[in-house]
Amino acid sequence: MRRAIYPGSFDPVTNGHLDIIERGCKLFDEIIVAILVHPEKQPFFTIDERREMLSQVLQQIDRGSCKVRVDHFEGLLVQYAVAQQANAIVRGIRAISDYEYELQMALMNRRLEPSIETVFMMPAETYSYVSSRLVKEVFQLGGTLDGLVPPAVEARMKQKVRPAAND
Repeated sequence: MRRAIYPGSFDPVTNGHLDIIERGCKLFDEIIVAILVHPEKQPFFTIDERREMLSQVLQQIDRGSCKVRVDHFEGLLVQYAVAQQANAIVRGIRAISDYEYELQMALMNRRLEPSIETVFMMPAETYSYVSSRLVKEVFQLGGTLDGLVPPAVEARMKQKVRPAAND
């Protein structure tokens, strides 16, 4: 079985993430979408909320015979990958700046665990500029998220800030 880990914050999950997962399913038998727990960051959504949203929107993509499951992890990615008996780590690359950072990470991961390969995937052109950080910024400034995130995710974002607006 070819199993891959697709790590990230997924805060929130974007259509770019879903594009990478859908296309990754053509290469792997199973993809574990692994939410990184980063104690120093203040996320928009909790781990449980992100898991719930990912599970919901993953039902809407074409996975073929690929199994996709959602999990979370702390610590070194390669240790998590070994524990999950994964063969590869999938990383999306949008621009040269992503590549430089991801190359460093991939080389360090290879040094730490030579049995795990890193597979770089470029998102569809439509999503080549989309990031969770940018989506949150556009949302917080009142911009539209049409085509950037699934409608269910946009609804959850609005729901998350609505209680504060009513106070």
